[in-house]
Amino acid sequence: MLNVYDGDRRYGRRDFLKIGSLGLGGLTLADLIAGREATAASGQAVRDKAVVFLFMHGGPSQVETFDPKMTAPSGIRSATGEIKTAIPGVTYGSTFEKLAALADRTSIVRSFVTGDGRHDIKPIVGKSTFGGNLGSIYSRIVGQNRSDNGMPTNVLLFPKAVDEKAMPGISTFGKFDSTGTIGSAYQPFTPSGGGDLKADMKLTLPMNRLNDRRGLLTRLDRLKRSFDDNGRREGLDRIREQAFNTILGGVADAFDLSKEDPGTIARYDTRAVSPEAATDPRWNNRKNYRDNGNTLGKLMLLARRLVERGCGFITVTTNFVWDMHADVNNADMITGMNYMGRPFDRAVSAFIEDIHDRGLEDKVLLVCCGEMGRTPRINKKGGRDHWGNIAPLLLSGGGLEMGQVIGQSTRNVGEPLTRPFYIDNLVGTVFNTLFDIGELRLNQGVPRDIARAMENYQPISGLL
Repeated sequence: MLNVYDGDRRYGRRDFLKIGSLGLGGLTLADLIAGREATAASGQAVRDKAVVFLFMHGGPSQVETFDPKMTAPSGIRSATGEIKTAIPGVTYGSTFEKLAALADRTSIVRSFVTGDGRHDIKPIVGKSTFGGNLGSIYSRIVGQNRSDNGMPTNVLLFPKAVDEKAMPGISTFGKFDSTGTIGSAYQPFTPSGGGDLKADMKLTLPMNRLNDRRGLLTRLDRLKRSFDDNGRREGLDRIREQAFNTILGGVADAFDLSKEDPGTIARYDTRAVSPEAATDPRWNNRKNYRDNGNTLGKLMLLARRLVERGCGFITVTTNFVWDMHADVNNADMITGMNYMGRPFDRAVSAFIEDIHDRGLEDKVLLVCCGEMGRTPRINKKGGRDHWGNIAPLLLSGGGLEMGQVIGQSTRNVGEPLTRPFYIDNLVGTVFNTLFDIGELRLNQGVPRDIARAMENYQPISGLL
C-alpha cells in the first residue's frame, strides 16, 4: 500500500489518495490526471519549449561577469581582469573561461535593470510575476503535471535536492515557492530532501513535496517489482496505467542522477573548481560557498534531465552566495569570483554544451540573473555593495537570437547607456518563448491579469 497525503486538501474532500492493488479509491490519481488533460491549455498556444531559470542569489556583479570594462579606472574595472570570447571584440570577466568560448551560443544583456538594490528574489518572484514563482504562471496555464507522463510542469531545485548535507533552501529575502495571486495549487514541485519515510511501504507526504527522494526511489522500485512479479498490472486502462507510471515510473527516474553516464556526471562536476571556500574562517557564508561548489553542477544536470522528460519550467537556485561585500559574512570580489564564478562557469557551460549535443538548443531557454547588480566602485575592503541600476543577464537557447551583446553600459558600468530593459521585459521574453501570445489570448481559461501582462510585457528586443 502506498498512501500519499494531500495535506492542504486542494484536491477535494479526501485526505488520502490510496494507491494499492491499483484500485485507486476515492479521488484517485487517475482522476486527477484525467482532469488535467481536460483543463490544460490546448492547441497552438503552448509551445514545445522549456525554461531553466538559474537565479544567482545575492546579486552578482555586472563588471566581473559579462561587462569587465577594462578601459575604466582602477577601482571600477573588473578586479579579476578579462578574457576574450568567441565574439570578436567582446570580453567577459576572467573566471568565465568556458563560457567565453561559448559566447556564440549565448546573448548578454548589458543594459538590464532590476530597479533597486534590495535583497529579494524579484526576477523570479515579485511584482512582475504577481507575487508568485514565474513557473507557477506557466503551470497555471498548462496544468500542474503533464498528461502523458505525470511529470510536474514547474519544479524548484535547491542544493538539498542533490545533496542531503546542504543548507536548507529557505531565505529571509523571499519564498521561491510563493504563488502570490496565482493560487496555492500551483506551487513548484520541490524535491528538497530530509523527509521521513516509513519502512513498511506506507509513504505519507504532501502531493506537492518530495521530502526524501532517495528513500522514495528505493521503496518505489521495490513496490514496482512486487506488482510486476505478481502480474497485477494486467487489464489497466490507459489512465490508470499512466497514474501507476506517474508514481512508479518516469517521474521518479528523472530525479535519479545515478542513471546518468559517469562521463556526463564528471562533465558537470563543480567540486574540483570550488577550492578552500568550505573551510575559510574569514567568511560566515562559507557553508553556502561549499554548497554552491558541491551542488551547482548536479543541479544543472538534474534540470537537463527534467526538461528532457517534459518539465516546462525549472527554477535553480544556489544558496545565498553572490553578495560580495568583503565583510565578516561575504568574500571580496577576487576571492568571491573564485568561489562562485568558477563553479558557475563550469556548470552553465556544461549545460549549454549538453543541450546542444542533444539537439535541444531551440527547445530549452536558459536564463541566468540575480536580484540586482553591484556598485560601480569597489569598496575599501575589495568588495562591491548593493546596486539596482544595472545588473548582469545571460540567456542561451530557446530558439532566440544568440551570439550577441544587447545594450551598453556607461563608462563606470553604473547604469545603461543605451535603452534599458527591465524585469517586465525579461518576463515578456519568457512568456513569448513558452507561449504563442496571440493564440493564448483566445483561451478563456487564462486569468485576465495574466493575459493582460502577457500582452503588455514587451520582450527584450533583438532576441526574438
